[in-house]
Amino acid sequence: MYMFYSKKINETLEELNTDSIKGLSTEEVINRSKKYGLNKLVSGKKQTILQMFWTQINDIMIYILIAAAIVSAAVGEVSDAIIIAIIIVLNAVIGIIQESKAEKSLEALKNLSTPKAVVKRDGELKEVSSEKIVPGDIIIMDAGRYVPCDLRLIETANLKVDESALTGESVPVEKNSQLILENETIPLGDQKNMAFMSTLASHGRGVGIAVAIGMDTEIGKVAEMLKEEKNELTPLQKRLEQLGKILGISALIICGVIFVIGFIQKRDLFEMFLTSISLAVAAIPEGLPAIVTIVLALGVQRMIKENAIIRKLPAVETLGSVNIICSDKTGTLTQNKMTVTKFYSDNYLEDIHKLSSKNYIHNLLIQSLTLCNDATYSENNKTGDPTEIALLDAGIKFNIFKDELEKKHKRINEIPFDSDRKLMTTVNEYDNEFYVFTKGAVDNLIKICNKAYINNETIPLTDKIKNDFLNAASSMSNDALRVLGSAYKKVKDAHVEIDVLEQDLILIGLVGMIDPPRLEVKDSINLCKKAGISTIMITGDHKATAFAIAKTLNITQNENETISGTELNNLSQDKLNEKIDNLKVFARVSPEHKVKIVKALKSKGNIVSMTGDGVNDAPSLKIADIGVAMGITGTDVAKQASDIILTDDNFSTIVSAIKEGRNIYINIKKSILFLLSCNMGELVAIFIAILLGWSSPLRPVHILWINLITDSLPALALGIDPTDTGVMTKKPRSPKESIFAGSIKGLTLNGLLIGALTLIAFQIGITRYSNSIMHAQTMAFMVMSISELVHSLNMRNSEKSIFKIGFFTNKPLILSILLGILLQNTLLFIPAFRNIFKVYKLNIYDWKWIIILSIMPLLFNEIAKLINNKK
Repeated sequence: MYMFYSKKINETLEELNTDSIKGLSTEEVINRSKKYGLNKLVSGKKQTILQMFWTQINDIMIYILIAAAIVSAAVGEVSDAIIIAIIIVLNAVIGIIQESKAEKSLEALKNLSTPKAVVKRDGELKEVSSEKIVPGDIIIMDAGRYVPCDLRLIETANLKVDESALTGESVPVEKNSQLILENETIPLGDQKNMAFMSTLASHGRGVGIAVAIGMDTEIGKVAEMLKEEKNELTPLQKRLEQLGKILGISALIICGVIFVIGFIQKRDLFEMFLTSISLAVAAIPEGLPAIVTIVLALGVQRMIKENAIIRKLPAVETLGSVNIICSDKTGTLTQNKMTVTKFYSDNYLEDIHKLSSKNYIHNLLIQSLTLCNDATYSENNKTGDPTEIALLDAGIKFNIFKDELEKKHKRINEIPFDSDRKLMTTVNEYDNEFYVFTKGAVDNLIKICNKAYINNETIPLTDKIKNDFLNAASSMSNDALRVLGSAYKKVKDAHVEIDVLEQDLILIGLVGMIDPPRLEVKDSINLCKKAGISTIMITGDHKATAFAIAKTLNITQNENETISGTELNNLSQDKLNEKIDNLKVFARVSPEHKVKIVKALKSKGNIVSMTGDGVNDAPSLKIADIGVAMGITGTDVAKQASDIILTDDNFSTIVSAIKEGRNIYINIKKSILFLLSCNMGELVAIFIAILLGWSSPLRPVHILWINLITDSLPALALGIDPTDTGVMTKKPRSPKESIFAGSIKGLTLNGLLIGALTLIAFQIGITRYSNSIMHAQTMAFMVMSISELVHSLNMRNSEKSIFKIGFFTNKPLILSILLGILLQNTLLFIPAFRNIFKVYKLNIYDWKWIIILSIMPLLFNEIAKLINNKK
């Protein structure tokens, strides 16, 4: 945009070399179309399936598994190689399915463009596809049409444009083509001589010059920001990626150490290969990515019941660590519906519910505002200016309906509203006389009144009465209410001069209206405070309105914590980063400001959620850690740029989602720690066995079976552990907090214990069956798998005894343990499986030792919890 709002109409016409009467010629349109291209938005390239597959396997853990599969095949262990290959492909496919929801933000932005537009070309009015508009085209606008490109208005007649989707302002903006704005930093919402692509003309008509098309429009800038912003990893993804690197590097180091030890011990090279594969497989929890994905997916299903649709799985986990919610005001914190909340008459300023239709002056006030009104209102349809619709809503609450009232008191004459007078007048028939009703801005209305109706009588309008009305209007304005006054008089003839109609009126009263806060939002914000979550309001509305709503909702009580878009323009990103901790309300902001604000909050290490419903919210929804869009009022752009969509447009749903997110993270952490403690047990068993010069107690296929089947079932059950009731009384996790925080000691000790128990079982087998290494490995295999199943009970709570929590409060976990034991026995009793897994059918003596050793992790942890609780 080249600041056309600061240019005169003739300067704009000259710069774009166009004619306001004739428009462009067909030949000129063709030339400009070649130069500027089509009036549409450009999308970025999508990833191919191969690129998506590469993204999934581009991980050090996967590389090690691939190497293990190749080595297994090379040394003749084909079954191991096939199993490992299946694991790699399965994980990649699951990942692709989750990530294949291609971004449709830009496509949705395109769809907001109007299919047709009315233009002047060759001196004639033509309807053309909006894609064929070029800079310099003269565009005709009327009520109900979407603006097809960015326009510098050259004619306006009562033109109002609904810009809420772009700027967030809830009230349509009155446009004035004659304005010339000289300030270089005028917010979009104040550029009243401009109209912007994809906004809606709600009232009146206008003519404008196309000054920007496609990606050069304000909505195009939004599209460009969406295209430029790259997806960031969530905290859990970052931790798992880091964990993968640590485990992968550790596996390589251990394999290297084993080779050195084997070389010193003069072991067989083939045996060392098999042992290295076992170690590599033991070091990597193969089922972890799939389990995390499944647990998140189950969480998603639960959240759908809470009216939250999760578009991107990792968002579930990130929600749990959110400590700042940036919320758009209009439609999110408020109802996006102008509502009359106060009225003033008879020297009393009262809430609207205290108005009585039985009181003559109250009834006359509502009748005047209903009849002097161009909005229409039916059961299923409301059309017109939101302010006037709000007045009709107020009348309906007192059983005063416009249709019925107009039939009874027909409109005979009228003076339409215009921006200079800021008044509207109608003349309505009342029996044998006519009532003149005038509504409008209080300052202008008082100037044409000479009387007031107070205490059931008409009295002269003294300076004191004027001041009383003005003070009441000021009081409502201080609460960010939009104030309208009403006056009337009786005349004998409906058809008189305009000047006569709008003079010597009797002042009736005032009404104040606002887009009110959602009733449940204040409680949700207070609950967020208890949970250590700050709420920040970001809106396109004026500073006073924004602060009043923020004060009502208890977001802030300090006006110094409010800042406007103009003030933001004077702050660099670094300066805003410094001040951001002391700001709670951002008013009159543009899309660029929203991104700037989110970046400032993130610079302080915050995990930021951004809620919104408009086109203007899309870039900030995308750059925030969690973008939350409104499902009912939200634009397609906002929904496609978001991570979560609220199907009920309710801010309070975010709080439920955060609660669910926190519990899901706690459960995922249980699953991860369980799997890692089991993997550590496997590493300990193999490493110590080799160090002591023993044969490996476990074969690679045994470890793969344990990691993928035996351990995965309880890991999944831990992922759906019942919710912690006190989760919303705790502060959010620090984004830098390790997934191992407070768990290293327990993880290490349990890993050592499981490894030691496996070695004991192996030695019992070697001692009793000296001629059968397979028998000893089978005993080690069974102890390893069953002790890990039992250990899952310890993971439910690191402090509380399982006897206190209750064995059956997580029935899926008990079933997974029983199923795991059943599957282990299946391997022993079915000959085909015995051959694949190279296991031996065990006897009662063997099972006695397996049972004793396998319950040790439970006994060990229960004793440890008892001692810690006593301390």
